[in-house]
Amino acid sequence: MGAAYFYHLTERPLEATLPMLLSRAMGQGWRVVVRGANPRRMDWLDQKLWLLEGEPFLPHGLSGGPHDADQPVLLTTDPAMPNGAVCLMTMDGAEVAADEVERLERVCVLFDGNDPAALEKARSQWRALTNAGCSAQYWSEASGRWEKKAES
Repeated sequence: MGAAYFYHLTERPLEATLPMLLSRAMGQGWRVVVRGANPRRMDWLDQKLWLLEGEPFLPHGLSGGPHDADQPVLLTTDPAMPNGAVCLMTMDGAEVAADEVERLERVCVLFDGNDPAALEKARSQWRALTNAGCSAQYWSEASGRWEKKAES
């Protein structure tokens, strides 16, 4: 049984935080799906990950190609996980289901804490997952470093 980790982004943007989390997940030997809500935003993220400087290379691909099953990190808006992912990272309010939290090693919900709509969506997801019995942790970087602020 996995857990959902909620990351309240206030100091660093998604494109700075996500590579750090992806590197850690890959260090565990996990395959990852990054699920977004908008195909154009996933294209943007794909470009950002290819152009990282000073970071370890993050092999990844956009879903919809012939090699989706081979991708260590698959960027998608689809609920399918053809690469055998054991970690799901969501962004921009993409949906996550309680059964995904239960069957995966980890689910990470990244949200922009400076956007009221994103904050409310994350709160709604927290309530839905914890009410369904999922283990969850809330992490904030408001102090300048990541700190666990709540656990359920």
